[in-house]
Amino acid sequence: MKVSSKGEYALRALLLLGTHQGKVLGIQEISDKTLVTVHYLEQLLLQLKKLGYVTSKRGAKGGYMLQREAEEINIGAVIRDLEGPLSPMACASITQYEPCPLEEGCQLKPLWSLVRDTIAFVLERTTLDDLLQNRITKLEGGDFIVGKRTS
Repeated sequence: MKVSSKGEYALRALLLLGTHQGKVLGIQEISDKTLVTVHYLEQLLLQLKKLGYVTSKRGAKGGYMLQREAEEINIGAVIRDLEGPLSPMACASITQYEPCPLEEGCQLKPLWSLVRDTIAFVLERTTLDDLLQNRITKLEGGDFIVGKRTS
């Protein structure tokens, strides 16, 4: 899995809109603060609108805002919606599996499956709100915590 500029820029826009929850932001302001061109943002925000992540308001004071609460926006779903499967190889994909002629006895497939599962584990447990609240912590030994802490 590779997150393209499309996924990166969409997450930047969602994060900015999340910091201004309930407020309409104009496309130029979003562009200025995310360093994404207006032209590219128009395409991304239209796609995010079709997917139900943002809504728009027309007119002189128009722009975009989140359609859902930040806690309801799952980063794994956003990435899948924009980028496709999380698997690094089609033979290890759950949603878009494609067989490989070398698959029987393949010693790489377990690695690709582990990579897929690890990526999915992190992204599926992360919400936009977790990012906004800086609730992702890497612990010693490579472990991490995502989400609300109870302590």
